[in-house]
Order: sequence, then structure tokens, then C-alpha cells
Amino acid sequence: MGSAAAAPFLSQLCDYRARTLEVLRRSVPDGAPYLYGIIRETIELAGKGLRPAVCLAACGAYGGRIEDALDSAAAIEMLHNAFLVHDDVEDLSETRHGLPTVHVRHGIPLAVNTGDAMQALSMRMLRGNVRTLGPAMAFRIFDEFDHLLLRSLEGQAMELGWIRDNNLSLKIDDYVRMVSLKTCWYSFIHPCRIGALIASRGKADLGVFNEFGFYLGSAFQIHDDILNLAGTDVYGKEAAGDLYEGKRTLMLMHLLESAQIFDRIRILEIFSKPRQSRLPKEVAWLQELMQKQGSIDYARAAARDFLAAAQRAFDRAYGKCPDNEHKDFLRGLMEYVVARDR
Repeated sequence: MGSAAAAPFLSQLCDYRARTLEVLRRSVPDGAPYLYGIIRETIELAGKGLRPAVCLAACGAYGGRIEDALDSAAAIEMLHNAFLVHDDVEDLSETRHGLPTVHVRHGIPLAVNTGDAMQALSMRMLRGNVRTLGPAMAFRIFDEFDHLLLRSLEGQAMELGWIRDNNLSLKIDDYVRMVSLKTCWYSFIHPCRIGALIASRGKADLGVFNEFGFYLGSAFQIHDDILNLAGTDVYGKEAAGDLYEGKRTLMLMHLLESAQIFDRIRILEIFSKPRQSRLPKEVAWLQELMQKQGSIDYARAAARDFLAAAQRAFDRAYGKCPDNEHKDFLRGLMEYVVARDR
């Protein structure tokens, strides 16, 4: 995405984020510095607000009022940040958005409790839909959240289990299945479905977003995994954090399928160690081997293939919507997910 094309997209993204943040701030109770104080700090330091932006844009593209989707979009963002707090504890990550993670700043017990409270607040925020959209529509949105939450947790459990068991017999299809659960449903599919559901008052065919969100979410996650290998200051996480954490990425799957037997044995030995025992020189060797075996290029090509599929599915999901700034944002989103540097 060139700078000229990116400017309106990023401006719209900032506008969605500002409107979402306003709702988030109102939704956090006062007091309790060891709980609500940490939550307020966390949401102020949060990222770009991509997921609520998708929800708001989908609502606008389908002709709805953005205001009607704000409670749902903000609830998605609160839940997303709850996931991140817990993910960082589970992965022992040290940085997020270029700053120490919540558990590094406040300790693991307070971080776990903060993530729990943020999940509870996200459910509370959905109650606002009863007042603005009526109980029947509010229940349908809650049903979308119920599916979103369980699919995401299933994908996270799958990944954590692979790491715990040091499972290196996985195939590329296993990675795609994990990503479909962990990333696609809550990052793209359900935000699209919820936005269109609100705009159409339940009349939109929500199934058309499943394919679009799956392809776009897969491209997004693969590109995110590629960025993690560099871990620049712009990206905001530690360099090669996924390798230290033992994440089963598409690059690792490709490497395991293409490497020589003696290299696979060494890979198994490295990942059999706990995170804290993996040496920088071992992680550097893994990165070099991925480069040598073409694993990173393979992942870049796969992300582009998924993006192309998402672009085809976009017409099925949004082709009948009139052109406006919200539809333009969603169109620009597709290129952004594989062009971003964070």
C-alpha cells in the first residue's frame, strides 16, 4: 500500500479507534487502582483498534449508523485486550506495543486478574445493545460473541498444547486450522458479521463473511508471524519472540517439512528446552535456516495467496453495498494486512 493510498485508510482507522476508545473509557469503573487502574492504563496503551474498526466499517458499508455498533465494537476491543494480557502471561512475553507487558509491569497475579476483569467488562458492555437495539438483536449479537469467544479459546488451547507437548509432527494444514480458530473468527469474521447484523437489523446473509474473514485472517496472521522474526522497534515486540516461545508458525511447519534429518533433530532439541533456556545463538540459527530453506519466502507467498482469495471473497461479501468511505476502508484493509510493519 503506497503512502498516498494509505493516508485515507489510516485516517479512517484513527477515527474508528478514537470513537471506540471513547466508549472504552466510559465503560471502566472508577477507583480500584489494582484493577480498574491497570485496565485504564492497558486500553490507553492498546494498538490500532483494527477489530472494532472492521465491525464499524461493516456496519457503515451495509448502510447502518456507526453509533449503533459502537457498544459491540468496543466490547470486541476490550475482549481483544483481555486476550493479549493473558496471551503474554502464557507466552512469557516481555514487550507489547514496544512497552513492558502487563505482567512485567504489575506481576502475573494482577495481570491474570486484570485479563479476567476485562473479559467480564466486555460482556457487560454488550448489555448496552438491549437499550439501543432491542433485546432480540442484543441476544443475536451476544450469540455471535459466544461463538467468537469459544473458537478463539479452542485455537489458543491447540497452540499451547502443541508447545507443551513439543509436537513437531504437525503439517501446514494444522497451522491453518489453528489460525482459523485463534485469529480469523474474532479478528475478522465476527466483527464483519456483527457490523452487518446491526446495520441490516438481522436481514444480511452473515455466511458470506466466513470465507472473506478466513482468508483475510489467515493472511493477517502469517504476515504477523513474519514480522515477529524481525521484532523491530516499530513492530513493538521482542525480536524472534515466536521462536523463543516455541510458536508453531507457517515458517516452522515449512522448515520441518524441508530440512535435512540432522537439522530436524537439532530443531527438536532446541524446542524441547523451556523458553528461558533457549540461547540467542540457537534462535539465530533457526532464523538463518528458515532463510536458507526458503521458509520465509514461502510464508510471504502464502500470505499473498490468502490475500488474493480474500479479494475475490470481498465482492461476494460487500459487492452489493454502495460505495462509501466504510466500504473503501474495508477494501484498503486487505492490502494493509500484508503491507503493515506492525
